[in-house]
Amino acid sequence: MDWAAQMFGLDPAFYNSSGVGGGCLQTTASDTALITVVAARSSYMARHPETKFEELIIYVSTQTHSLGLKAALVLGLQIRALEVKAEDNFALRGSTLRAALEEDSKAGKKTFILSERQARFWNEYIFLTKRILVATVGTTSSGAIDNLPEIKEVAKDYPDLKIHVDAAWLGISLVCPEFRDKCYLKEINEIADSFCTNFHKWGLTNFDASAMWVRDRKYLTEALDITPPFLRTAHGEAGTVIEFRNWHLGLGRRYRSIKLWFVLRGFGVEGFQAHIRKTISLNESFVKHVKDSPLFKLVTPPSFSLSVFRLVPKPQAPDGPLASEQTLNELNQLFYGRINARKDIMLTQTKLNETFCIRFATGSRYTEEEHVEKAFNILTQEANLTLEAWKQTSQ
Repeated sequence: MDWAAQMFGLDPAFYNSSGVGGGCLQTTASDTALITVVAARSSYMARHPETKFEELIIYVSTQTHSLGLKAALVLGLQIRALEVKAEDNFALRGSTLRAALEEDSKAGKKTFILSERQARFWNEYIFLTKRILVATVGTTSSGAIDNLPEIKEVAKDYPDLKIHVDAAWLGISLVCPEFRDKCYLKEINEIADSFCTNFHKWGLTNFDASAMWVRDRKYLTEALDITPPFLRTAHGEAGTVIEFRNWHLGLGRRYRSIKLWFVLRGFGVEGFQAHIRKTISLNESFVKHVKDSPLFKLVTPPSFSLSVFRLVPKPQAPDGPLASEQTLNELNQLFYGRINARKDIMLTQTKLNETFCIRFATGSRYTEEEHVEKAFNILTQEANLTLEAWKQTSQ
């Protein structure tokens, strides 16, 4: 895990060799986030035993992945959604976070955790607790990157705030130095207490291989350590081994590291960089097609290897009215239904502040330019058929 952390440019404090921090594999980023919340809750309740359980609250943004809601359901906590705006590319802003903290503080709420991701899992979101903040780098719906420089300034006024950065999909791009500023690697290394990315998404590895690093592993183990006599060992008691059973909710762990080791050894840094740059380039080709087309428009700026677009036909008359938002949503739902029924293309749908749109992502090692061309031709064909059907039903 140290080699992988070094590949991404993570601070040496996250290395296992630091003796304080370290990394391990989890099943998914959802698991990592849930563990983070459990550990944060345990830490907060231990220091504030007078706190009532019903006073704890999870914050989610309006673009948070469903895991945020599920975490609240599993843990029995309150949840509140914070607005993210299209003009901010659906990223959480520091001002929004600060306003929520101040409002709930005045109301006597215990700001236990905030989640915003468009997760991946949280593959889309940002969690915030009075002891932990989980910020998203690369949300699921739009690829948004939460404004970590602004969040860093807010965190200065909340020095006890712990920060978890969920970069389930986009974190792999940190292997390329030219993308590190855009992903706020500097701020990650300065303020993050933990970091997660999934090699099984964009990292050339079969599911499951979700990598998690922590700056201080005691933060997890103190909350999750239950050691009955039959699990005690001489090395464990002496602290000469890392008890990874205390890094996740279950007792047992699958042996997953060997497949990641082979991938890292087989591709190396240059191989990973070539893969990331190639898939981003393929998405740029798709973006060019969209911008040149009279049928489609991007809903958000492209995010690395992800583009979010929709069918937006031109008015029939040069000075004709534009279609309403409701009409466009209905039209695109019909359009996506046609795409989803096909067996030769796989895209996903999403909603960005009630705007129905479609996600196009490149990430496979085997995707080539010809596949992007074919995909766009299919989309154009289905778009025209959708418009024909729409006109017939509207007459």
